[in-house]
Amino acid sequence: MYVIVGLGNPGKKYARTRHNVGFEVIDYLAHRNNIEVKKIRHKALIGEGIIEGHKVMLVKPQTFMNLSGQSVLEIFKYYKVDLDKLIVIYDEVDIEFSRIRIRKKGSSGTHNGMRNIIYLLQQDEFPRIRIGIGKPEKGDLTSHVIGRFREDEEEDIILSIKLAAESVESIIGEGIDKAMNKYNK
Repeated sequence: MYVIVGLGNPGKKYARTRHNVGFEVIDYLAHRNNIEVKKIRHKALIGEGIIEGHKVMLVKPQTFMNLSGQSVLEIFKYYKVDLDKLIVIYDEVDIEFSRIRIRKKGSSGTHNGMRNIIYLLQQDEFPRIRIGIGKPEKGDLTSHVIGRFREDEEEDIILSIKLAAESVESIIGEGIDKAMNKYNK
């Protein structure tokens, strides 16, 4: 089984913010594949279904971003997930706005949600899809990541969310190497 985790902060206050693009990818994947993400288990909203002929669990942790690892660790242990079948999707300030990057493994960089996941799993060798949200032009980083997209950014970020969802399907259906060649441009 593949476990696809989109990172974000729970609650209406954070909906449609830069930090919640992981949640939006999960929502779009769920819509594309007729999966309802509404069960509450393992400190997360989850939905189970089939993507590209494989059983999947879509996950939106309901802890706040910096504690995302609590939910991921519970799921990882309970379902005995293979590391290469755990895919985490999250925002990244160090990638150009609206670009997506797929990696097989690696550090958390500056992302506190990923830092918590890696710390609790004690491993970083799992795939991840990062969506560039750009750096703040002015002001602090926290205000930037929990801020909403500007109107002139909406079209590009929606396209990025769709591409990230397609890249998840590609990883599951064709393998991560082909997905990386296709989407890391």
